[in-house]
Amino acid sequence: MKSILSTKKLKLNQRDLLLGAGFSIVDYNAINIETLDFDTPSIIENAIFTSQNGVKSFFENCSIKNKKTKIKNVFCIGEKTKSLLQKNGFNVTKVGEYGADLGKFIVENHENESFYYFCGAQRRDELPNILKNYGIEISEVKTYKTVLFPKKFEQNWDGILFFSPSGVQSYIAENIIIFKETSAICIGNTTATEAAKHFKNVVIANNTSVESVIAKAVKTLL
Repeated sequence: MKSILSTKKLKLNQRDLLLGAGFSIVDYNAINIETLDFDTPSIIENAIFTSQNGVKSFFENCSIKNKKTKIKNVFCIGEKTKSLLQKNGFNVTKVGEYGADLGKFIVENHENESFYYFCGAQRRDELPNILKNYGIEISEVKTYKTVLFPKKFEQNWDGILFFSPSGVQSYIAENIIIFKETSAICIGNTTATEAAKHFKNVVIANNTSVESVIAKAVKTLL
């Protein structure tokens, strides 16, 4: 039986997808998310969220401070981020697959507007750089930080599921890739770029969802 390690705790139905395909599965959280303290205006015209962690930290901060922030237009990355925003009553104007995609859309359609960018402390440069290069005003609000949670494993894996560059870094911090046939199945390009520094076999999911990563793992390893 082939073995898979997930660097993110999976839901029961997600685990069942792998177990049903005949794999053994071990899952853990390779990173922890800590909400930072930050302030926002009570009314924001345009806001950008690049992850579910950013959204969750935003609402947690508002709850702690007993404050409501009204946002007219929200731009985000990923369908799961979009869904979380909509569940909380926000109007999602545009969803992109990657930061570069969203940045291009904003430049082409909202070049004379300003934006609040809610992001992690270790955020990627692509999106803010695109906006700044075109003179679009962007106010960065760091809402959370990523903390590595390394864990050592005493076995080899046929496949490892990675959901962020930080997840790759956390795994590598305590483990050496001995089994050369181990495949790194990654949620997106930036995660794959980090994985390629350590793994010979790197594949990318068709879209940025946990289910897509699982589907790619099944297809790759069967």
